[in-house]
Amino acid sequence: MNPRIKYVTATEDYKLKLIFSNDEQGIYDCSDLLDFGIFQELRDKNYFKQVKVVDGTIAWPHEQDICPDTLYIDSKK
Repeated sequence: MNPRIKYVTATEDYKLKLIFSNDEQGIYDCSDLLDFGIFQELRDKNYFKQVKVVDGTIAWPHEQDICPDTLYIDSKK
């Protein structure tokens, strides 16, 4: 099992700065998601910045989330 998310910070350019449960750090770029379905709401930068850690992954208030395995595998370390 891949590490889970321990801490997240959103940047102005639709990236997430992540700290994983194994203390590795990574940057995940969400810009490719912004044209798809429920993720279009993330275009609003104020909404994007409301990301929180929830049960080992990240989520926004309207329940958009990203699989923690995807975040770990696809983030730049």
